[in-house]
Amino acid sequence: MSLIYLDYNCFQRGFDDHRQIRIQMEALACQEIFNRSERKELQLIWSFMHEDETIICPFIERKIEVFRLSNLCEIKVGPKEEIYNCAKSFQIESNLSAKDAVHLACASYIKAEFFLTCDDGVIKYAKRLNLNIGVMNPIDYIRGG
Repeated sequence: MSLIYLDYNCFQRGFDDHRQIRIQMEALACQEIFNRSERKELQLIWSFMHEDETIICPFIERKIEVFRLSNLCEIKVGPKEEIYNCAKSFQIESNLSAKDAVHLACASYIKAEFFLTCDDGVIKYAKRLNLNIGVMNPIDYIRGG
């Protein structure tokens, strides 16, 4: 069973502008991942970074939906000094933002098999890190990686 860490944008993708074909496809791919999680075909990870981003979300309907989806995440990752140090290293090595570096550090710490994101920049910068994690768009994961 795959262990998957979703970037925060995957939890929010269903709320984005569906007039764009790519966003429609990503939203469908993310929904399929949540469906597979409900069927226990894969395991999702929730971290303190997801929690923080949800708390500061200004849109109540998004916040409620993300917290509902968080219940599908069987594995929880709390803040640890190892994650902080890893994130700092990722920022230096690959020019990632602090939030993106923390998300990747959480995925690395918990030994996720996949890190899925709708952000092309995160995919590009993560490749510089030579992680033992498949970093890809949710569409590519659904297609078979």
